[in-house]
Amino acid sequence: MSQSFTPARTRGFLRATAAAVALSSVLLTTGCGSSDESGGDAKATAAAPTGFPVTIDNCGVRTTYDTPPSRVVTIHQHPAELMLALGLKDRMVGTAFPDSAVLPELKKDYEAIPELAEREPSFEKILDAEPEFVYGGYGSAFAENEGRSRKAFADAGIDTHLNREYCGKKRVTMKDTYDEIRTIGKIFGVPDRAGTLVADLEDRVGKAAAKVEGDPEAAVFVYDSGDKTAFTAGGKSLGTELIRLAGGENVFADLDDVFGDVSWEQVVERRPEVIAIYDYAGAGSVEQKKKFLLSQPALADVPAVRNKRFVVLPLTATLVGIRSAYAVEDLARGLHPESFR
Repeated sequence: MSQSFTPARTRGFLRATAAAVALSSVLLTTGCGSSDESGGDAKATAAAPTGFPVTIDNCGVRTTYDTPPSRVVTIHQHPAELMLALGLKDRMVGTAFPDSAVLPELKKDYEAIPELAEREPSFEKILDAEPEFVYGGYGSAFAENEGRSRKAFADAGIDTHLNREYCGKKRVTMKDTYDEIRTIGKIFGVPDRAGTLVADLEDRVGKAAAKVEGDPEAAVFVYDSGDKTAFTAGGKSLGTELIRLAGGENVFADLDDVFGDVSWEQVVERRPEVIAIYDYAGAGSVEQKKKFLLSQPALADVPAVRNKRFVVLPLTATLVGIRSAYAVEDLARGLHPESFR
C-alpha cells in the first residue's frame, strides 16, 4: 500500500455496541498474556510487557503494538505454519486457504484451529472470529475489491500484517524468510523462539548446500502451470534462490519478475535437465502435469522430459515461510541424488 496509517489498538468492531467495546478494552488489559515466551496466562500488569511497545513498518503500513496480539486469523497456509512453528497456536482463532499438506509435525495443531474458508474468507467471516490481528500470506489476503483492504481492517480496530514477499517487486531471497520470522517473533514477544527457529532453518539449508557443493549445476525449469504457454518462476522469485542453493540454475533466471509466461519453444531451447513441478490446489494434480509434459511431441527431446526427471515441490515450500528451508533439501536430493546416497 502506498499510504501509511497506524491502526488503533482496540478489539472493538464498527458494528459493536459501546458496552461491548468497553468490555473488550478490559479483556485487552487482562488477557494478552505474559511478557515471557511461554505463551501462558501469567498475570498481566499495567506496565507494558518487556520489549513493548513494538513498532513495525510493513508494506507501507506502520503499526505500533502495545502488547502481543492474542487473537489471530491467518489467511493462506504459510503464515499459519510460521505461527505454529513459533509455538503460537494459543493465539490463533482461525485459518484459511490451505493449499497443500501441512508439515507432519504441525498437522495436529493446524487441524485444531477453526478453518474459516477454503479460500480467502469474507471480511464479515473474519470479523466473526473477533481477531486483533490478521496475517496474510499473499496480497489477495487484503484484496480491496473484495472488501478486505488493510484500511478496512484498521477502521474496524484490527491490525494486519502482509508477508513481506508481497511488499514490492524486489528480488526475494532466503534473507526475507529469516527476516519475516524475526519480525513475527518481535510482534508476538517471542524473539528468542524466532532466533532459534531461524538458526535451525539456516542449519538445514547449510547442510543441504554442503552436500552438493562442487557438483555440476543442474539446469532447472520450474513448471507452475499452463498449456499454451508455460507459467514459470522468474529471476526475482524465491524459487530461483532455492534452486541455486540446491546446486542448480533456473533456466529462466533472466526473467525479470517473480513469475511469468514463457513459450514452449523457449523451454526447448534452454534444454532443462530437471523440471521442478509446483504442486498446489486448483492448478491440476502433479500426475496431470507430468502427463501433459510427457505427451508433448515438441518436448520429447528436452533432457528432463526424455529422462523423466521431475522434482515436486508444494507451492507453499517456495514462499517466504518455514517451508523454504525444507525445499532446498528436497531440491538438492532431486538434482543431485548421488550426493545423498
